[in-house]
Amino acid sequence: MADAKPKTSPKAIKFLFGGLAGMGATVFVQPLDLVKNRMQLSGQGTKAREYKTSFHALFSILRNEGVGGIYTGLSAGLLRQATYTTTRLGIYTILFEKMTSSDGRPPNFFLKALIGMTAGAIGAFVGTPAEVALIRMTADGRLPAEQRRGYKNVFNALVRITKEEGVTTLWRGCIPTMARAVVVNAAQLASYSQSKQALLDSGYFRDDILCHFCASMISGLVTTAASMPVDIVKTRIQNMKMIDGKPEYKNGLEVLVRVVGKEGFFSLWKGFTPYYARLGPHTVLTFIFLEQMNRLYKTYVLDV
Repeated sequence: MADAKPKTSPKAIKFLFGGLAGMGATVFVQPLDLVKNRMQLSGQGTKAREYKTSFHALFSILRNEGVGGIYTGLSAGLLRQATYTTTRLGIYTILFEKMTSSDGRPPNFFLKALIGMTAGAIGAFVGTPAEVALIRMTADGRLPAEQRRGYKNVFNALVRITKEEGVTTLWRGCIPTMARAVVVNAAQLASYSQSKQALLDSGYFRDDILCHFCASMISGLVTTAASMPVDIVKTRIQNMKMIDGKPEYKNGLEVLVRVVGKEGFFSLWKGFTPYYARLGPHTVLTFIFLEQMNRLYKTYVLDV
């Protein structure tokens, strides 16, 4: 009977497809990422904001930078997915298999959460250089021409950052980047299963695609609210410049204190709308692309 086991894709193919699916989804949601980053940097250090709302930001970018402007930093967004998603999936799969008992019983909920957070943190560390390039490229258009960094693409950004500021700058803000990944993974896992259960218990939902969609949207809301304060710290640190040889911020705590003190407590959630709007479609599109690639691979490779 052992010979009758169905053929499955090799691990390397699974990781490759995971990365490619994330990259495919990024092509569609990159404008939302750009708006989120601009919102988080808007009115830095003052109560006055460059953009009143996310829609105001989007229309200002379209008016001043053209349609191409909303896709600024796409190459960095794609590299982030290629590094972060592939590493995270790889680590998750390896740890999941290690924690699966010899009788084939999968790890319990808390172990799964721990595996997810560990994989997220390691993936975030590997993806930090692309993240730094993405933040800087998306922030450039809001500056006067003489202050812009003017990176041509993600590889040009990485080479110039290394030359001009040293290789360690590529990992600037890696602690808040890893912290955000841990918060996102923990919040997503816990809130999704809780909201799904609550919806089923209400009696209005069956365990079908509508229930999964509603649970995903609730989970996205909780995840966005929980992770945004960490995300604004990451964005500000990765975009900061040296002033008289000293960094604008010493650490993440200083960012939080200054944002709350100068811009108000709720400024920690600047860019909430595009962040939330990006989270759902990115996840859904990633799974759609992944399913399609797996189906094609099965049809043209495994079943041949």
